[in-house]
Amino acid sequence: MIRALFTAALLSLAAALPARAIDIQQVTSPGGIPAWLVEDHSIPFVALNIAFRGGASVDAPGKRGAVNLMTALLEEGAGERDATAYAEALESLGANTSFDASDDAVTVSLRALTENRDEAADLLHDALTTPRFDADAVERVRAQVQSVISSEATDPQSIAAKEMARRAWGDHPYGSSLNGTAESVAALTADDLRAAKDRVLARDRVIVSAAGDIDAAALGALIDRILGDLPAQATAPLPPPAQLKLTGETTVIDWDSPQTVVSFAQAGLPMSDPDYFAAFVLDHILGGGGFSSRLMDEIREKRGLTYGVGTGLANKVLGETWQGGMATANDKTAEAVALVREVVGNIPEGVTDKELADAKTYLTGEYPLRFDGNGKIAGILTGMQLMGMPRDYVNTRNGMIEKVTAADVKRVADRLLDPAKLEFVLVGRPVGL
Repeated sequence: MIRALFTAALLSLAAALPARAIDIQQVTSPGGIPAWLVEDHSIPFVALNIAFRGGASVDAPGKRGAVNLMTALLEEGAGERDATAYAEALESLGANTSFDASDDAVTVSLRALTENRDEAADLLHDALTTPRFDADAVERVRAQVQSVISSEATDPQSIAAKEMARRAWGDHPYGSSLNGTAESVAALTADDLRAAKDRVLARDRVIVSAAGDIDAAALGALIDRILGDLPAQATAPLPPPAQLKLTGETTVIDWDSPQTVVSFAQAGLPMSDPDYFAAFVLDHILGGGGFSSRLMDEIREKRGLTYGVGTGLANKVLGETWQGGMATANDKTAEAVALVREVVGNIPEGVTDKELADAKTYLTGEYPLRFDGNGKIAGILTGMQLMGMPRDYVNTRNGMIEKVTAADVKRVADRLLDPAKLEFVLVGRPVGL
């Protein structure tokens, strides 16, 4: 009942959204930097999203965590302003910036009123080109990162995720945490952070997206104002494609807890694969659709072995997996794991017309709801560019889902899913395994 009501609400909201295509303009700044733009002059506000390819994956050998720490320090003082003065200058403009590092990109966002966007752009320019890395700021942020590392070391979910990444990707940067280790982060110096900046923040790595109250000419000038003084080229090469190393093994990590955290994974599909949308629909039916999914129905609803189980296609720029997870009582873990294998093994037999229709209704109905603000739109455009999608993707995506047939789902299930190849990482004290 809840699921049916939610699906109906999605359809109602989607129907209320503008039934027009999203017009994404290709813009090139006078300095030669390309960008995507969605103009919206309804309010005097602009959102800018900038990504630098490579992200934390370009950490220097022995310096794991440097890009992440460097990124966190970009707003902790720049140019003539220390951390406090920089924050006060930004606040006085009513603007907002954020900085984040992921495996694939360092992402920077700017939100500003039209009347203040040039001044806000100057502050962002300083953060990207002349960050201070003051000693007090470095130690304060270093302590925050060390706290995260320490917390993850005592969290079964994080332990399972790190072990699965290590088993999946080995020595590739994807195989280790972008936070680094307590030892590697403790050893980082201000010079290491400056070197990390030069490894990733450069014009040859940049992706730019904007949405809001700005036209192409003004956006081009704004881009050069922010990025024009960055180095032309980064000092580190991008990492190679990641080679998946999963072999279908089960790893148990002893952890004193009444429950076992279960993580499972196998090969996924790149978004460029012709079968990707069929795999997307398949995943929703199998484990990505919440209470409507087969795994949730078999493991939670029918047997009460877990509060929740879910799956998803985990696509990165250089590699992809299909992953899932749950937590269950130690003495029920063997049964729950066997059920995962059973459900995965059964789905190549086919899906019902209702399962297919419900999945397509949900997946197409929720998509327009993602575009509910200029900030989100700019972020989506950047993600599209990072993953190599065409500009018309936002307007063709739902149509591709609608085209998926039951035969397509069966074909991709035959191709993708194999219970014998599922890799499991269990953190706890499972019985019977």
